Amino acid sequence: MTGPAAPALLGVRHHGPGSARAVRAALDQRRPGAVLIEGPPEADPLVHLAADPGMRPPVALLAHVPEDPGRAAFWPFADFSPEWTALRWALDHGVPVRFIDLPVTHTLALRDPDREPGPEGSGARSAPEADPLAALAAAAGHDDPELWWEDAVEHRRGGGPAGGDALAPFEALAEAMTELRAGYGEGNRGGRDEGGHGIRDALREAHMRLKLREARREFGDGIAAVCGAWHVPALAEKRTVAEDRQALKGLPKVKAEISWVPWTHRRLARRSGYGAGIDSPGWYAHLFHAPDRPVERWLTEVARLLREEDFPVSSAHVIEAVRLADTLAALRGRPLAGLTETTDAARAVMCDGSDVPLALVRERLVVGDALGEIPDESPATPLQRDLTRLQRTLRLKPEAAERDCELDLRKDTDAARSRLLHRLRLLGVDWGEPVRSRGGLGTFRETWRLRWEPELSVRVAEAAAWGTTVEGAATAKAESRAVAAPALADLTSLAERCLLAGLPDALPTVMRVLADRAALDTDVAHLAKALPALVRSVRYGDVRRTDATALGEVAAGLAERVFVGLPAACAGLDTDAAAEMRGHLDAVHQAVGLLAETGRARTPVPHGTEGAAPGRVPEGGPGPVLPGGTGTGTGADRDRQERWAGVLRVLAEREGLPGEIRGRAARLLLDDRRLTEDRAARLMGRALSAGTEPAGAAAWIEGFLGDGSAGGMLLVHDESLLALVDAWLVGVPPAAFTAVLPLLRRTFSAYEPGVRRTLGELVRRGSPGGPGSRPPLPGGQDTRGFGPGLDEERAAAVLPTLHALLGTGPDPGGDGSDGREGSGGSARSDGGCDGHALATALDGADRADGADRADRVDGTYEMAGAEEKDRTAGVDGTSRTAGVGRTDRTGSTTGPDQAEEGAAPPAVLATTGAAIEGTGR
Repeated sequence: MTGPAAPALLGVRHHGPGSARAVRAALDQRRPGAVLIEGPPEADPLVHLAADPGMRPPVALLAHVPEDPGRAAFWPFADFSPEWTALRWALDHGVPVRFIDLPVTHTLALRDPDREPGPEGSGARSAPEADPLAALAAAAGHDDPELWWEDAVEHRRGGGPAGGDALAPFEALAEAMTELRAGYGEGNRGGRDEGGHGIRDALREAHMRLKLREARREFGDGIAAVCGAWHVPALAEKRTVAEDRQALKGLPKVKAEISWVPWTHRRLARRSGYGAGIDSPGWYAHLFHAPDRPVERWLTEVARLLREEDFPVSSAHVIEAVRLADTLAALRGRPLAGLTETTDAARAVMCDGSDVPLALVRERLVVGDALGEIPDESPATPLQRDLTRLQRTLRLKPEAAERDCELDLRKDTDAARSRLLHRLRLLGVDWGEPVRSRGGLGTFRETWRLRWEPELSVRVAEAAAWGTTVEGAATAKAESRAVAAPALADLTSLAERCLLAGLPDALPTVMRVLADRAALDTDVAHLAKALPALVRSVRYGDVRRTDATALGEVAAGLAERVFVGLPAACAGLDTDAAAEMRGHLDAVHQAVGLLAETGRARTPVPHGTEGAAPGRVPEGGPGPVLPGGTGTGTGADRDRQERWAGVLRVLAEREGLPGEIRGRAARLLLDDRRLTEDRAARLMGRALSAGTEPAGAAAWIEGFLGDGSAGGMLLVHDESLLALVDAWLVGVPPAAFTAVLPLLRRTFSAYEPGVRRTLGELVRRGSPGGPGSRPPLPGGQDTRGFGPGLDEERAAAVLPTLHALLGTGPDPGGDGSDGREGSGGSARSDGGCDGHALATALDGADRADGADRADRVDGTYEMAGAEEKDRTAGVDGTSRTAGVGRTDRTGSTTGPDQAEEGAAPPAVLATTGAAIEGTGR
């Protein structure tokens, strides 16, 4: 600026509230005839939309190449951005406004095609490798450039000196930048900094000088230009038109489109990777909107947020925090308490010195979750318009803050929302992410985690190549993916997603490719991996009221091929392959059951069979009739389940197959009541016989019992199976036992602590007829799963309370107490080292669980009230009570009041001929 008639060059720092207020004051004082702003010239036809009531910053100009939508750039604006302030001032005063930066046709052509879409122009950091703010701060005697800039510019409450020239700060800043550019020089950064910013800045500045000359010819010298402070000296340089045109000659071009899109405060933050980003967008927005009493208003917002999160914060806390913040600012020599002081005050006064609540303050307030809005008149692709219409119709507003959305698919609106979100995921627009539902386990419930990011606008532009509507684009994308799918499992997963997204037009293509690929694929593992997703698709189709009959036919055919090839595919597998095949076995079993449930849902129950009683049939016969079980359904479903049961019997009884596969097949048959407990015991006895290698027997046990707590409860309730496992472990040679111990520990570690505790107590007592067993006590004093001699007098003490709670009287035939005394018998083990087997496996599992739930009392384990789960997880319908005695180091069981004084903490509890370490760990 050389005089009143020269153009006013207003150098700013992008997204600074102090700069924005200074720009507004300078424009009010200068009253220019036109306003020029650093930004893409192609956006000139869109500037009028900034004055639309529906436009609410933060917003951004999005430019992209139609043929390659991923090649895009953003120019963000916040309401506290100086460029936005100048734009709104020009529109409010009827002054022409122009963008003068390098056109996007050149900007996008110069971008690296592999570079992710990101901010350009007013958003890009146009500065030398050395930070100019750091140099200015150092010259002023400050070591923190951000704090210095905030104190010098952003925290200024007025737009300029009181009663002074509003242009004076810009003149001082232009002088400082001139010296910096002279010191760092074009040669120090021309083309050498990362991304070629030096060369690109020279091109941008040449174009801005050309546009500045055009504006002076059109509007005269009374114009104002708002740009980054670094560019001001370059715009004031005396360069010829020919030099600038020569610099721009021959630049590459691409066809580009530009539009307004919503932006977020989070994307304005520097931590998001935005070059011209700021550390605290929410704080800067607060400074811009609350110039009077900013500290008091800010800490009030902090208190309100903490109260909403159930932190006890009162008005007194706010008053003391304001005082502390002002005191800290005075001690640190700052003109106004800044974010650092208010944060320190909030931590000390409101958060009791903890940084945990402050993380919430930073996320919600310091950065903020504001999401801008654009008017409907803004140019957009047809796909974007259709998406906006659906969002409005379904009342699914995009928000920057992450939130969970619970959907009930039985409601039409929620079902439509689910289809929209699934369609967008097919198109690569991941607005929502499915998460586990907390409201229930029904298939009619869905939970989505929603968060709208500005980059999703680019994804929508990319997806516009597939169609003009969300449904049409998703259909075309699904058909294309089906043809290019590399594996059968990918096709079945795609079919499932098509049903979830409600794309009936895409299913025929997907089904055709799926049928062709399934007919050619002979790998049973591939078929077994693909079947569950396909069956889920059939089930989801039923829940969502879509026709999945064709999918059901393909699933049935796929299941038959798995039935035929599975026995041969299980032969000759190593340990890892057997574990993988076991997973396929479980998945196929679940899929067959799900097919039967779907068939039952679609088949009415014949008259007269509603009350049919459950029954059991001999092994090998037709399936049992179980209410809701696997034996009901249509005839085809029953036949399919019978064939699957036959496959499982072959796997369970065929020698030479991996033990894990045979054990798992036997367990699935037992769970479906197609295998009697006696037959299961015979299979286990054969698998654990002396002629079987210990590693193979351990693998059989893992397959049979390795099913979480269900396997443990099976041992709890079936003494014969427990005795077989116990006897086998006792007979394992010490050298072989060391090899199988990790496998056993992995099996038992999946059990709940209460189940492991019960098993340990059962083993300690000894299995009937097995080593270490004892005869039952007279009078029925044995309680399975507990020590002998239950103290019934102590147990009866709870009866009056129970009667009072249940509203019943005491037993008329009794006196409220049977008068029997607990027996203090003992059960000691005389076994040797072989008896440590199951004890060691159970103890290792408890150690892996890492929970020591038994209380040590005077060197003994208090097994009585170990944990709440044990009080209700009784055996054979018997609840655990507090009358269980303590067990000493040798396994001797005493009454609850007879613990040995000074007994050492037990290393093990006596088991079938040995000792088991404390199962309470």
